[in-house]
Parts: sequence; C-alpha cells; structure tokens
Amino acid sequence: MRKVVSPRPSGHSPAHLLTSLADLLRTWLPEQRWFAGKGRRVTDLSLLSVTELHPGCLHLLVSTGDGSAARPGDCYQLLLGVGDVLPPRLAHARIGRASEGPLAGLTVYDALQEPRSADLLLERLRTPGTAGPLRFERDAKVAVPAGLTPRLLDAEQSNSSLVYGNAYILKIFRRVQCGINPDLEVPWALARQGCTRVPAPVAWFRTSQPQPATLGVLQPFLPDAVDGWTLALDSLTAGREFTDEAYELGRATAEVHLALAAAFALGAPTGHGSRRLAAAMIERLDATSRSVPELMPYVAGLRGAFDALAVLDSGRPVQRIHGDLHLGQVLRAGERWFVIDFEGEPARPIAERRQPQSPVRDVAGMLRSFDYAARSRHPWRPEWARRCRDAYCAGYAAQARWDPRAESELLRAYETDRAVYEALYEARHRPDWLPVPMAAIARLAEHAPTPTPTPSGSPHTPVPSFHSAQGG
Repeated sequence: MRKVVSPRPSGHSPAHLLTSLADLLRTWLPEQRWFAGKGRRVTDLSLLSVTELHPGCLHLLVSTGDGSAARPGDCYQLLLGVGDVLPPRLAHARIGRASEGPLAGLTVYDALQEPRSADLLLERLRTPGTAGPLRFERDAKVAVPAGLTPRLLDAEQSNSSLVYGNAYILKIFRRVQCGINPDLEVPWALARQGCTRVPAPVAWFRTSQPQPATLGVLQPFLPDAVDGWTLALDSLTAGREFTDEAYELGRATAEVHLALAAAFALGAPTGHGSRRLAAAMIERLDATSRSVPELMPYVAGLRGAFDALAVLDSGRPVQRIHGDLHLGQVLRAGERWFVIDFEGEPARPIAERRQPQSPVRDVAGMLRSFDYAARSRHPWRPEWARRCRDAYCAGYAAQARWDPRAESELLRAYETDRAVYEALYEARHRPDWLPVPMAAIARLAEHAPTPTPTPSGSPHTPVPSFHSAQGG
C-alpha cells in the first residue's frame, strides 16, 4: 500500500520540502533530455511553487539558480510521485529515495510515467478549476471524453507529451518562462481565423505563481500522421523524389503565414530593423566562432551576408511567424500537411519569440532542413535537396503571391544565421554531425548571385535556384 504524502496540508514549506528533494534532483535533472543546462552541474536549487495535484502527486516549479540577478536560473516544471513502495512496472520512473526531510524514507519518481497520475491530470483539464496557483481551463465548445488511455511519448526533446487514447496530445512545457506560451497563443488565434492547418487548443493549464506562465496545452492528436523528417528520409532511402510533397508543404506554410498576418498586428517593414537584426546575427557569429574553431576560416565571408542585410530596405512588413520551422515540425496526414509546435526556440525569451519577424526566417529554416535530410543519407544527394528547396519556394509563391527567393539577401542572411546556430548545436551535442552545417557555411560564405524567382510554378517546372550545387 502506498503512503499518502501531503506536504502542504501538513505545514511543510517549499524550503523544508527541498531538504528531501535537493540531492535527488541535482542528480536526476541533468540526465533529462529537456534539461537545458547540459554540461553544467546543478548547484543552486530552489522550489518556487509546490502544489498537491492529488494524494501522492506533487506539482513543482523548480529553479536551478539562486534567484539573484547574477544567477536567476532556469525554471522547470516537474510532476513527482511520492510513496513508500514503487511497483516494478514503474522502476524506470524512479528518481530515488529521500534520506532526510519530510519525505525521508519515501521513493520519489516521475509521475508523468504513472497512468494514474496521467489520468487525473486529464480529469483536471476536463473539469476546469484551480489547485493552489494552478488554473485548468478548456474550450467550452469541445467536450473531452473521460477514460482515455494515456501513454508518454519518448520522442520529445525540450518538453514532455502525453497522448490520450490516440485522440488528444498534452504537451507539458518543461522549461517554464513568464507569459503566455506561443504554443497556446498562436494555435488559438489561428483557430479563430478558421485556419485548419494547425490543431486547435482544446484545454490548457497555467500558473499565477511565482509569475503568470503557461504550463501545458491539450490539442487533437493526429494518429495516422507522419512527420516531414521521416517522410523525407524515407524518400531518400527509396530513391524517390520529394518535390510534390515539398511544393504542397510550401503552400501550407504560406497559408499559415497569411493566417498569422490576419490574426496578429503587423510590424514595420523589415528594412526598419535590418541594422539591429544584422548586428544580432553578427554577435551570434562572433560568439559561436570562439566556441567552434572550425568556423573561423569562414567568418569574414559569413559577415558579408549580414553586412548586406544591414543596408537592406525591404518594404515587406514583419509579422508573427512559427519561429523554428523545419521538417520535424510538420505532419502529413493523408495528402494534407499540418504545422505544429509554435513554441519557437525554447532557449530564447518568450518576449523575443513573440516579436513580429520576417516570414523569410521560417522559409530559411525549412530550406536548411531539406539540406540536413539530404546529408543524413549516403551517398549525399545534393540535387535532391536543391529540387526540394526550389519546389518548396514555388509552392510558397503560388499561395502567398510573392516568392521568398526574390528576398535573396534576407534569405541568405537567415540561412546563414541558422547554419551558425546549427554549428554550435552540433559541436556541443553531436560532433559527428558538424560537417552538415559546415558544408552549408562553406557555401554561404561565398557570394551568392541574385536569383530569378518563379512566382507560381509547380514542382515539375524548372526554377532557378538561389543555392549552389554544393549547398543542396
């Protein structure tokens, strides 16, 4: 029989509870894929919020800093189970046994991997209400059925997701920042616009302490959908073209961008902020080159792309965008593409992710993704990637009535910035993959000719490429 633990009703403060959890979490947190502080020891640790969701299940917001201006730390959302006996089926969820404090002698585990806790979390979302500082809300027009079997996905990186009965998916934001998360804000706004390319939020929960923040979003799950990355790799493995799919994906991207432009206020044309944008890209380049020595021979050439951006005077307004678009962020169900994960780059502040930007940034992210796919299979097929990139831009142009290749300097700058980001990521996390962004960096460091865009076209219509053969 599992012991019921109720730290708040029995008068235990977060500081007192931390005496039981600190040592366990210092070891466990760095081992999680969603933990942002890879390579750094967890020294300072504090509990910002503790809520008992149900007996034996605690909802925590944990800071890895000391709360000072010098070390504000990252805030993480945890759901921990506590009991005296852990069933063998939950052995993989075990965090450890507390040796002191109010939980001394009890076993602590990841409650998201326990079906009972996952069931009760869905019940909270089905019946809106509050639990301490937590507020559970849902779309009153949607009735979520009870008794849906939960399963925890193992493919997530920066968050955790529970699928309920192959009908709904609950994304739980692990790294929590103050403010509304774009992955709730944007799909909700697109649903109000009638955009069906993005699954609409059904329910969500948030906190008011220590600051207002979004904690999780429930959306319809597409059980038969396959992500674009998997489809692209399957195409490469089978020696098939992917241009038809890329063309339709370009149309879908443009459709979402048009809906975003209608749902949110537009910003001033790109040219008004080009100098600031270029300066930020140069700063990232300089910082990355100090960490990735392989980048040094190309710095001067890469800066040329940013220098050209600094004097660019584009008349196209900026708007809300996806912010981290690539083949892993799109799903294909039947013949239709869907766009997911509007959180943006989780490492960047939410305020920055919510800022209007050029839609060319999303296009550049997808073009880099085609390049990644082509280089992940041997032999490398640069022509496959080039044709996909051109088909994608042609599809985008057919829907949006403007071709992103016509914005050649802006596109080159965003691709360069993305490749620099990729180089840093690969150098830190997957050194064997570093040659992939480095090949693009070598291409982008050279001067690229201005392309001739094809405004409508089709995936079978030859279109001049913005990219050299080496760039794929």
